[in-house]
Amino acid sequence: MYGKFVRDRITQLRLQKGVSEYQMSHDLGHSRGYIYNISSGKSLPPLTEFFAICSYFGITPAQFFDDKQKNPELIQKAVEGLKNLDDGDVLMILSLINRLLKK
Repeated sequence: MYGKFVRDRITQLRLQKGVSEYQMSHDLGHSRGYIYNISSGKSLPPLTEFFAICSYFGITPAQFFDDKQKNPELIQKAVEGLKNLDDGDVLMILSLINRLLKK
């Protein structure tokens, strides 16, 4: 059950990022078939590789498993940016979000 989710989620995130299985395998320092083997169900990544995959996508493991997020990499970047703002700026952004959600 979880294996299929992991395979499908890696594929989804890889396609969103616009990289091939080969390119992702290469970027992670593996043989050309590494991601293909995961996507096809032949293997699953060990935990240390799972963390590397999350890092590759620029997301946390929690965001990896939250498939309701349409673009977790952008959300992570927004959260990191919000951490550097003062309270007044964060409140301004929250009011803008609320305004957009009402549309």
